Amino acid sequence: MRRLVKPLSAILIVAVLSLLVYSCKKDVKQEQQQVEISSQVLDRISALGFSKTNVQIHPEGYLVEGDIVLTENDLNNTPEMQFLRIAETEQYRTNNLVGSLPRSITVRVSTNLPSSYVTATNETIRRYNAQNLRITFQRVTSGGNIVLSRAPSGAGYLASSGFPSGGNPYPSVRVNSAFLGSNPGTNYLATILAHEIGHCIGFRHTDFMNRAYSCGGSPVNEGASSVGAILIPGTPSGPDAGSWMLACIGNGQNRPFNTNDRTALNFLY
Repeated sequence: MRRLVKPLSAILIVAVLSLLVYSCKKDVKQEQQQVEISSQVLDRISALGFSKTNVQIHPEGYLVEGDIVLTENDLNNTPEMQFLRIAETEQYRTNNLVGSLPRSITVRVSTNLPSSYVTATNETIRRYNAQNLRITFQRVTSGGNIVLSRAPSGAGYLASSGFPSGGNPYPSVRVNSAFLGSNPGTNYLATILAHEIGHCIGFRHTDFMNRAYSCGGSPVNEGASSVGAILIPGTPSGPDAGSWMLACIGNGQNRPFNTNDRTALNFLY
């Protein structure tokens, strides 16, 4: 079965880079959350270029696209830059990126997560730092520009994060350790964490124009926004099955950065 990087929904509790969870029943809680979200909020979400489908209430704001958090501050901001498109189903970035480069970003793993999550975080950091980017990552035991912590009990997602603001990375990654377990596998968990940190530094899902590419089912366009898209030179025009920013991932799958991922990372950072 596949796992998604979005909220739990009918048939999913799938691990996605924003992942869902498998379920053969419709998630009633999700339906209730959808009802509680006003049309004004949904319109603001749409204006930022995100789908209004399956929006969930999240401790930090609203969860869209399965694993992306939009805060009230995000909803109140007017986009100033363009989305960056690599190809029809390639990597994309949001309006904001991490600034003040070169820069070291510190990452802390909360003590409410099992020790195996520290090991996976170290592997995630190793993968990014091996790219010799203008941003590097360092794990710390106090503070932290990005803090990895346990998702609330009953969370309808496997992991969540948001986008940069004010030149800084999104400060939080919440991981559903209750679903993933205490030892989900280093490379699998590192792939999930690398995906969420990818959002924290400004990447959207590789296949946001058609989630069916990695998630299966009917085609779903997460929304490209009215601000357009810019093609990154040197990248292909076709699908990229191995990208670390695909919306969905199979259970236990390992997705280190592939050639196109490295092109996108080096173009932005």
